[in-house]
Parts: sequence; C-alpha cells; structure tokens
Amino acid sequence: MNIRLYNAQILTMEQDVPVFQGEIWVENNIILSVIRTDKALNGSDSAQPSVIWDREIDCKGNLLMPGFKDAHTHSAMTFLRSFADDVPLQEWLEHYVFPMEAKITGEDIYHLTKLAILEYLTSGITSIFEMYLTPDDIARACIDMGMRCVLTSGLNNFTSSIEQQEEEYIRWNHSDPLISYQLGFHSEYTCSKDLLCHMSRLAHKYRAPVYTHLSETIKEVKECKERYGMTPVVFLYDMGMFEFGGGGYHCVHMTEGELEIFRGCRLYAITNPSSNLKLASGIAPIAEFERRGIPVAIGTDGPASNNCLDMFREMFLVSGLSKVREGDAASLNALKVLHMATSESAKAMQLPEADMLAQGKLADIIMIDLHQPNMQPIHNIPKNIVYSGSKSNVCMTMINGRILYQDGQFLINERAEDIYAQCSKIVKRVLNASQ
Repeated sequence: MNIRLYNAQILTMEQDVPVFQGEIWVENNIILSVIRTDKALNGSDSAQPSVIWDREIDCKGNLLMPGFKDAHTHSAMTFLRSFADDVPLQEWLEHYVFPMEAKITGEDIYHLTKLAILEYLTSGITSIFEMYLTPDDIARACIDMGMRCVLTSGLNNFTSSIEQQEEEYIRWNHSDPLISYQLGFHSEYTCSKDLLCHMSRLAHKYRAPVYTHLSETIKEVKECKERYGMTPVVFLYDMGMFEFGGGGYHCVHMTEGELEIFRGCRLYAITNPSSNLKLASGIAPIAEFERRGIPVAIGTDGPASNNCLDMFREMFLVSGLSKVREGDAASLNALKVLHMATSESAKAMQLPEADMLAQGKLADIIMIDLHQPNMQPIHNIPKNIVYSGSKSNVCMTMINGRILYQDGQFLINERAEDIYAQCSKIVKRVLNASQ
C-alpha cells in the first residue's frame, strides 16, 4: 500500500536534525521519501517520483517520528499484572512468578502476548525485545498482530536448552520479516557454570551478541562474588560471553571494572527504571554510562514488575532519576533520552533499519498529537514528549507500513474485547489451579 502522510511536523531522529515541516511517503513497508515542504516549495525537491496513493493522511500539523523500541520486556506476564506486587525481587520471582508461570501453556502465552501488543500500540511502541517462555508462540502472536519483535531466549537451568536456542536462532532469523532472534539467557544466577560455558560457545560459533539480565540487585552481585569470586559482568566476560557484543538488562549495580568492560566491548546498557523502582532494585548510573560512551537503550520490563508498558513514563524516569542520582538537573537532556528510546534501542536490538525516518528505512512511524493541552505551548517538541507527553498523545502507530492503531481504534484482525475476554479466562483458570 502507498501512503502519503502530509502537513506534518517531522522528527527523523537523525543526529543534529531538528524538527521540520514536511511529509513522508510510504511504499509498502518502506519509507520512499521524507520531504521538507519548504524545500519542495522552493523547487529543490522537484524530482520526486510520481506515485499513485492508496491513502493520503492529513497530519494536521501533528508530529511524525520513529516508533519507540521497547528494548526489554516479557509480554505474556500480563497475566500477573497487579498480582505479584510490593515484594522484593527474589521473593517476587521464587514465590509468585515462577510458581504461576509453571501453570501456563504456550497457547496461553500466545493470547497473553496479544494483550500486551495492544498496550504497546497505544504507547507508540513499534518493536519489542522479547524474552519469555515458548518463543514460537510469542512470534505467532506478533505476526498475527503485526508487531515487530526481536526474540531472545530466557535460557536457564529449568527452561529451554542450548540446542533449542540454536534451532530458534536459525529459524526465526529467516522465517518472517517481522521477527528476528538474538542469543540470550535469563541471568547468571539462574544458570549453571556449565550451561553458561555452552552459551559462550554458541555465541562464538555464530559470532553473535548475547543479552541477559545483569547486575540488577545488590543480592545478585553479592551471591555471584560468593560463588565465583567475581562480579557478574567480570565473570561472564572472562568466559568470553561478550566477545561479539550484546548487552545487559538493568545494569544498576556496576563497578568501575564492569563499566570499562561495557565500554570496551560496546555493550548496551538497557535500563528499565519503572521496574527497578517498583522492585527497589536501585537507580542505574545512566549519566556515568553517557560519560564513558556506553550506549544506553530503554525497556519497560514485563507487565508484572512495571506494571505499565508505557515508554513515556520510562523516558521521564530515565531523565528524572539521573538528575536526582547525580544531584545535577543538567545531567541528562530530553533529546538524548528520546534517542535512547528510539534510535539507540533499535541499535541495541540489532534493528538498524528502524532507527530513524529516512529513505529506505522501515516504515515504523508514530504520530504524536500536538493539539492536546499537555503539548502546548510548543517551545520544544522533544522536551514536551519526554517531560509532559503521555500515551494519550499517540494518535497513530504504523508498523511495517501498516497502520495498526489510529485515533483510539485498533486496526487489527480481531476485536480488542475478545482478546481481553480470552486473557481473563486464562487468568481465572490459572488462579483456580493454584488454590
């Protein structure tokens, strides 16, 4: 389908390119052209190709920008939203999450993931970096809903295997344009040393990056030192886990040596501020990452520990918490945070073709309503998005050239109410089974 989005403000997220007036042309799933209307009026873009439009959308002065990339989530944990709350991380995992997860099936995960996708669409999230049980069912849900998804394994001593992960890695990097796969494992503390050695060998076999939960809590770091005499990052680095890059989710409690490993290996620190606050894990040293040139991406984490899949809230907290931690209101500016939530997260997810709005890039585009009171007056659009923006400002979410959410309506192949009803049945069954 050929779509013309015109009469828009455009923020491409290219470095040092400010907001400008223009229009975007989409051909199927690719951006055909990004046009500055002032230049077009002056004749400098007069050689634009002739296109027959299937649809033309007047943006009415609203903002077009790349969709947000949720660089860490566990979507199907929607079934535990507001169920396992107000307890520390280890108790939360061992007494609430793991026992309940043992009762859900792959088909349950398919439906629960679709519920999360509805929420991603309302938040302008166009790609997710997904780590959860039964990746095949997650991929199926994303394909059916039109969501772009990067899968990674939650491999641990009880779930999945090296052989299963290798098979998934090969298959899902060649099966569907919406789905890709990166190597990963749940965490150091849920994997034996032998399993981690096999994981490192797999990364070397494919010369591939690796992603994992890392240095999330003080307890995690302390127990790793007791087991191996090293902190988690150093331990994994010493076994060659990060020779080809990758990243860590959370990265709250980092030593000087670990920061240097991240810098030297170009590892991504994927921060999840809402989850870290709710579980009292701490505040990640974002400004220190920035000072050392460590790239930072942003994720929501899962809906059991967040509990809201909302990139606007994450962006505000990344900036606000950094200022508090540093004691410096100038420690992290809004535009940098916006880059983290879009282009940097895309790169962390190995999606360079979705990092900005430009000719030849994927048509993963959102429209932000600038006519609501929280966006007025318009002194600085990026700052408005980070400091005063909310889900209510998302008036369109396009993924792979297909509009899936517009003006409060889901444009998918089934009714949202039917998804809600199916998920409620699952939750009722699981709760009854646990009694």
